[in-house]
Amino acid sequence: MRILVVEDEPLVAQGLKQGLVQLGYAVDVAGSAEEAEGFVGVEEFDMALVDIGLPKADGLHFIRQLRAAGKGLPVLILTARDSMEDTVSGLDAGADDYLTKPYRLPEVAARIRALIRRSNAIADACLRHNGLCLDTRSRSAMLDGDALDLTNREWAILEQLLMASPAVVSKDRLVNSLAGWDKDITPNAVEVHVSRLRSKLAAGNVTIRTIRGIGYRVDAPEN
Repeated sequence: MRILVVEDEPLVAQGLKQGLVQLGYAVDVAGSAEEAEGFVGVEEFDMALVDIGLPKADGLHFIRQLRAAGKGLPVLILTARDSMEDTVSGLDAGADDYLTKPYRLPEVAARIRALIRRSNAIADACLRHNGLCLDTRSRSAMLDGDALDLTNREWAILEQLLMASPAVVSKDRLVNSLAGWDKDITPNAVEVHVSRLRSKLAAGNVTIRTIRGIGYRVDAPEN
């Protein structure tokens, strides 16, 4: 999953990025609303974390522009502004959730998981498919009751496929979701990771299908 952090305080932004990367997310940082608008114009993100108090155009302006452009990615406001009026303004601007500073990373991570699940119409924190359970809270995986050892990239690919199922996920989308770990990752590298995933899933009733010329899919998760 790829997250855009829109925060003008470098220490705050880098601290948040470091924490989220350690949790397995790909993260890009924009220091202004203008820079963030440029990012979302050329890249796909699964989530945006937005501060309100930005230089020049503020975070609410960015969120309104995002929604006006038809971008439906979940938005979590992270801000020092804690009045009811600010909360109402943020949600009315198009944000999905609002959290005031100082915040703790576990709560931010929990809200990210909840918003991404909601945006994909998934109720359970565990993505299930036959005997596979991908627990997005603990980032642990089980296959037919046995622990499944996945690398960060394998996890990211499998999570994308299960979240999107039964839709096909393009190779370009998978490349984009991994870009925070490796800026020059290629579609061929994705094929390698998918091949390794198939080997690890071979013991269970889980199949990653290749849709020629498009990408990959799995059947709908049981949840």
